Amino acid sequence: MAEQTAPLRATAEPPGGSTLAAGTKPDSAVVRDALGVGIAVGLSGFAFGVTSAGSGLSLLQTCALSLLVFTGASQFALVGALAAGGNPYTAAAGAFFLGVRNAFYGLRLSQLLALPRALRPLAAQWVIDETTAVTLPQPTRRAARIGFTVTGLTLYALWNLTTLVGALGAEALGDTDAWGLDAASPAVFLALLAPMLKSTTERVTAALAVLLVLGLLPVLPAGVPVLLSALAAPVVLFLMGRAKGHGGGGAEAEEAGVTRAEDGR
Repeated sequence: MAEQTAPLRATAEPPGGSTLAAGTKPDSAVVRDALGVGIAVGLSGFAFGVTSAGSGLSLLQTCALSLLVFTGASQFALVGALAAGGNPYTAAAGAFFLGVRNAFYGLRLSQLLALPRALRPLAAQWVIDETTAVTLPQPTRRAARIGFTVTGLTLYALWNLTTLVGALGAEALGDTDAWGLDAASPAVFLALLAPMLKSTTERVTAALAVLLVLGLLPVLPAGVPVLLSALAAPVVLFLMGRAKGHGGGGAEAEEAGVTRAEDGR
Protein backbone atom coordinates (compact mmCIF):
# COMPACT_ATOMS: atom_id res chain seq x y z
CA MET A 1 0.00 0.00 0.00
CA ALA A 2 2.86 2.35 0.78
CA GLU A 3 4.13 1.93 -2.74
CA GLN A 4 0.73 2.90 -4.13
CA THR A 5 0.31 6.06 -2.06
CA ALA A 6 3.88 7.41 -2.26
CA PRO A 7 4.18 10.28 -4.78
CA LEU A 8 6.23 9.60 -7.84
CA ARG A 9 9.15 11.98 -8.41
CA ALA A 10 10.80 12.00 -11.80
CA THR A 11 14.50 12.79 -11.63
CA ALA A 12 17.02 14.08 -14.08
CA GLU A 13 20.69 13.30 -13.94
CA PRO A 14 22.79 16.48 -14.27
CA PRO A 15 26.40 16.36 -15.48
CA GLY A 16 27.73 16.50 -11.91
CA GLY A 17 26.11 13.20 -11.02
CA SER A 18 23.59 14.45 -8.41
CA THR A 19 19.89 14.18 -9.08
CA LEU A 20 17.24 16.92 -9.13
CA ALA A 21 13.53 16.28 -8.83
CA ALA A 22 11.45 17.39 -11.76
CA GLY A 23 10.20 20.93 -11.29
CA THR A 24 13.11 22.00 -9.09
CA LYS A 25 15.85 24.49 -9.89
CA PRO A 26 19.50 24.50 -8.75
CA ASP A 27 20.22 27.02 -6.00
CA SER A 28 23.10 28.42 -8.03
CA ALA A 29 20.76 29.25 -10.91
CA VAL A 30 18.36 31.05 -8.59
CA VAL A 31 21.20 33.04 -7.04
CA ARG A 32 22.55 33.95 -10.49
CA ASP A 33 19.17 35.25 -11.64
CA ALA A 34 18.62 37.16 -8.40
CA LEU A 35 22.06 38.76 -8.51
CA GLY A 36 21.53 39.79 -12.12
CA VAL A 37 18.33 41.66 -11.29
CA GLY A 38 19.65 43.06 -8.00
CA ILE A 39 22.84 44.46 -9.51
CA ALA A 40 21.24 45.80 -12.69
CA VAL A 41 18.50 47.68 -10.86
CA GLY A 42 20.58 48.56 -7.81
CA LEU A 43 23.03 50.56 -9.89
CA SER A 44 20.22 52.83 -11.06
CA GLY A 45 20.04 54.20 -7.53
CA PHE A 46 22.80 56.52 -8.72
CA ALA A 47 20.30 58.12 -11.09
CA PHE A 48 17.87 58.65 -8.24
CA GLY A 49 20.53 60.22 -6.05
CA VAL A 50 21.49 62.66 -8.80
CA THR A 51 17.88 63.46 -9.68
CA SER A 52 16.85 63.95 -6.06
CA ALA A 53 19.77 66.25 -5.28
CA GLY A 54 19.11 68.17 -8.49
CA SER A 55 15.48 68.61 -7.41
CA GLY A 56 16.56 70.43 -4.28
CA LEU A 57 16.40 67.66 -1.68
CA SER A 58 19.22 67.49 0.84
CA LEU A 59 21.63 64.59 1.15
CA LEU A 60 19.84 63.40 4.29
CA GLN A 61 16.40 63.58 2.66
CA THR A 62 17.62 61.74 -0.43
CA CYS A 63 19.21 58.91 1.53
CA ALA A 64 16.21 58.66 3.87
CA LEU A 65 13.90 58.13 0.89
CA SER A 66 15.98 55.19 -0.32
CA LEU A 67 16.40 53.69 3.13
CA LEU A 68 12.79 54.00 4.25
CA VAL A 69 10.64 54.13 1.10
CA PHE A 70 12.76 51.84 -1.08
CA THR A 71 10.54 51.68 -4.12
CA GLY A 72 12.13 53.37 -7.10
CA ALA A 73 9.01 54.33 -9.04
CA SER A 74 7.51 56.12 -6.02
CA GLN A 75 10.79 57.84 -5.24
CA PHE A 76 11.23 59.13 -8.79
CA ALA A 77 7.58 60.21 -8.92
CA LEU A 78 7.99 62.19 -5.71
CA VAL A 79 11.17 64.05 -6.63
CA GLY A 80 10.01 64.52 -10.22
CA ALA A 81 6.79 66.17 -9.10
CA LEU A 82 8.65 68.38 -6.62
CA ALA A 83 11.19 69.38 -9.27
CA ALA A 84 8.33 70.37 -11.61
CA GLY A 85 6.93 72.66 -8.94
CA GLY A 86 4.10 70.40 -7.88
CA ASN A 87 2.34 70.63 -4.55
CA PRO A 88 4.20 68.50 -1.95
CA TYR A 89 0.96 66.83 -0.85
CA THR A 90 0.04 65.95 -4.43
CA ALA A 91 3.56 64.64 -5.04
CA ALA A 92 3.38 62.53 -1.89
CA ALA A 93 -0.07 61.21 -2.85
CA GLY A 94 1.17 60.15 -6.28
CA ALA A 95 4.15 58.38 -4.73
CA PHE A 96 1.87 56.70 -2.19
CA PHE A 97 -0.55 55.33 -4.76
CA LEU A 98 2.32 54.01 -6.85
CA GLY A 99 3.59 52.21 -3.77
CA VAL A 100 0.21 50.64 -2.94
CA ARG A 101 0.89 47.93 -5.52
CA ASN A 102 3.52 46.50 -3.18
CA ALA A 103 0.79 45.65 -0.67
CA PHE A 104 -0.84 43.39 -3.25
CA TYR A 105 2.53 41.82 -4.01
CA GLY A 106 2.87 41.14 -0.29
CA LEU A 107 -0.40 39.24 -0.14
CA ARG A 108 0.84 36.79 -2.75
CA LEU A 109 4.41 36.55 -1.48
CA SER A 110 3.35 35.93 2.11
CA GLN A 111 1.64 32.71 1.04
CA LEU A 112 4.49 31.66 -1.21
CA LEU A 113 7.36 32.36 1.20
CA ALA A 114 5.58 31.45 4.49
CA LEU A 115 8.24 33.21 6.54
CA PRO A 116 8.32 33.11 10.36
CA ARG A 117 6.37 35.94 12.01
CA ALA A 118 9.53 37.55 13.38
CA LEU A 119 10.95 37.99 9.86
CA ARG A 120 7.83 39.29 8.13
CA PRO A 121 8.21 42.98 9.12
CA LEU A 122 11.79 42.94 7.83
CA ALA A 123 10.86 41.11 4.64
CA ALA A 124 8.04 43.59 3.98
CA GLN A 125 10.63 46.28 3.29
CA TRP A 126 11.90 44.23 0.35
CA VAL A 127 8.51 43.58 -1.26
CA ILE A 128 8.93 45.51 -4.51
CA ASP A 129 8.62 44.91 -8.25
CA GLU A 130 12.02 43.28 -8.68
CA THR A 131 11.85 40.85 -5.76
CA THR A 132 8.34 39.87 -6.82
CA ALA A 133 9.44 39.33 -10.41
CA VAL A 134 12.24 37.00 -9.28
CA THR A 135 10.28 35.16 -6.58
CA LEU A 136 6.99 34.30 -8.28
CA PRO A 137 8.37 32.14 -11.13
CA GLN A 138 10.38 29.89 -8.78
CA PRO A 139 9.18 26.27 -8.77
CA THR A 140 9.68 25.55 -5.04
CA ARG A 141 9.41 27.41 -1.74
CA ARG A 142 13.13 27.00 -1.14
CA ALA A 143 13.96 28.56 -4.50
CA ALA A 144 11.44 31.36 -3.87
CA ARG A 145 13.02 32.18 -0.53
CA ILE A 146 16.51 32.20 -2.01
CA GLY A 147 15.42 34.38 -4.92
CA PHE A 148 13.60 36.83 -2.66
CA THR A 149 16.44 37.10 -0.14
CA VAL A 150 19.30 37.46 -2.61
CA THR A 151 17.42 39.95 -4.79
CA GLY A 152 16.25 42.00 -1.82
CA LEU A 153 19.61 42.09 -0.06
CA THR A 154 21.61 42.88 -3.20
CA LEU A 155 19.19 45.52 -4.41
CA TYR A 156 18.73 47.22 -1.03
CA ALA A 157 22.48 47.46 -0.41
CA LEU A 158 23.36 48.68 -3.91
CA TRP A 159 20.39 51.03 -4.26
CA ASN A 160 21.26 52.85 -1.03
CA LEU A 161 24.97 52.92 -1.75
CA THR A 162 24.53 54.29 -5.26
CA THR A 163 21.92 56.77 -4.01
CA LEU A 164 24.54 58.19 -1.65
CA VAL A 165 27.16 58.33 -4.39
CA GLY A 166 24.74 59.97 -6.81
CA ALA A 167 23.65 62.60 -4.31
CA LEU A 168 27.26 63.41 -3.45
CA GLY A 169 28.27 63.60 -7.10
CA ALA A 170 25.30 65.66 -8.32
CA GLU A 171 27.23 68.92 -8.11
CA ALA A 172 30.10 67.52 -10.18
CA LEU A 173 27.69 66.52 -12.98
CA GLY A 174 26.30 70.03 -13.33
CA ASP A 175 22.91 70.20 -15.05
CA THR A 176 21.38 66.84 -14.12
CA ASP A 177 18.46 67.26 -16.55
CA ALA A 178 20.89 67.22 -19.48
CA TRP A 179 22.04 63.70 -18.58
CA GLY A 180 18.54 62.21 -18.63
CA LEU A 181 19.34 60.01 -15.64
CA ASP A 182 15.78 60.24 -14.37
CA ALA A 183 14.78 57.86 -17.17
CA ALA A 184 17.12 55.07 -16.01
CA SER A 185 14.96 53.54 -13.29
CA PRO A 186 11.65 53.78 -15.21
CA ALA A 187 13.35 52.11 -18.17
CA VAL A 188 14.53 49.23 -16.00
CA PHE A 189 11.06 48.98 -14.42
CA LEU A 190 9.39 48.79 -17.83
CA ALA A 191 11.86 46.14 -18.96
CA LEU A 192 10.85 43.99 -15.99
CA LEU A 193 7.15 44.76 -16.28
CA ALA A 194 6.67 44.19 -20.02
CA PRO A 195 7.15 40.38 -19.95
CA MET A 196 4.58 40.13 -17.14
CA LEU A 197 1.83 41.68 -19.28
CA LYS A 198 0.60 38.42 -20.77
CA SER A 199 -3.16 38.85 -21.14
CA THR A 200 -5.00 41.23 -23.44
CA THR A 201 -6.61 42.96 -20.46
CA GLU A 202 -3.23 43.68 -18.88
CA ARG A 203 -1.75 45.05 -22.10
CA VAL A 204 -4.75 47.26 -22.83
CA THR A 205 -4.77 48.58 -19.25
CA ALA A 206 -1.07 49.45 -19.40
CA ALA A 207 -1.45 51.15 -22.79
CA LEU A 208 -4.44 53.20 -21.61
CA ALA A 209 -2.59 54.26 -18.45
CA VAL A 210 0.34 55.48 -20.55
CA LEU A 211 -1.99 57.42 -22.84
CA LEU A 212 -3.72 59.02 -19.86
CA VAL A 213 -0.44 60.17 -18.37
CA LEU A 214 0.87 61.55 -21.68
CA GLY A 215 -2.40 63.29 -22.46
CA LEU A 216 -2.89 64.84 -19.02
CA LEU A 217 0.73 65.77 -18.35
CA PRO A 218 0.63 69.13 -20.21
CA VAL A 219 -2.63 70.32 -18.63
CA LEU A 220 -2.55 69.12 -15.00
CA PRO A 221 -0.17 69.81 -12.10
CA ALA A 222 2.78 67.48 -11.64
CA GLY A 223 1.83 64.26 -9.88
CA VAL A 224 -1.88 64.39 -10.75
CA PRO A 225 -1.59 62.51 -14.09
CA VAL A 226 -0.01 59.58 -12.28
CA LEU A 227 -2.95 59.45 -9.88
CA LEU A 228 -5.53 59.61 -12.66
CA SER A 229 -3.78 56.92 -14.70
CA ALA A 230 -5.09 54.44 -12.12
CA LEU A 231 -8.51 54.95 -13.69
CA ALA A 232 -7.33 52.84 -16.62
CA ALA A 233 -7.91 49.62 -14.68
CA PRO A 234 -11.63 50.05 -13.83
CA VAL A 235 -12.35 51.50 -17.27
CA VAL A 236 -10.81 48.53 -19.08
CA LEU A 237 -12.44 46.00 -16.77
CA PHE A 238 -15.83 47.66 -17.28
CA LEU A 239 -15.48 47.69 -21.08
CA MET A 240 -14.18 44.13 -21.20
CA GLY A 241 -17.08 43.00 -19.01
CA ARG A 242 -19.61 44.67 -21.29
CA ALA A 243 -17.99 43.13 -24.37
CA LYS A 244 -18.10 39.68 -22.82
CA GLY A 245 -21.70 40.22 -21.73
CA HIS A 246 -22.80 41.14 -25.24
CA GLY A 247 -20.81 38.28 -26.71
CA GLY A 248 -22.21 35.83 -24.17
CA GLY A 249 -25.76 37.04 -24.85
CA GLY A 250 -25.32 36.49 -28.56
CA ALA A 251 -23.94 33.02 -28.00
CA GLU A 252 -26.80 32.14 -25.69
CA ALA A 253 -29.37 33.39 -28.21
CA GLU A 254 -27.74 31.41 -30.97
CA GLU A 255 -27.66 28.31 -28.78
CA ALA A 256 -31.35 28.78 -27.92
CA GLY A 257 -32.17 29.10 -31.63
CA VAL A 258 -30.35 25.87 -32.41
CA THR A 259 -32.20 24.11 -29.60
CA ARG A 260 -35.58 25.30 -30.88
CA ALA A 261 -34.70 24.18 -34.42
CA GLU A 262 -33.75 20.73 -33.11
CA ASP A 263 -37.01 20.52 -31.15
CA GLY A 264 -38.90 21.37 -34.32
CA ARG A 265 -37.27 18.46 -36.10
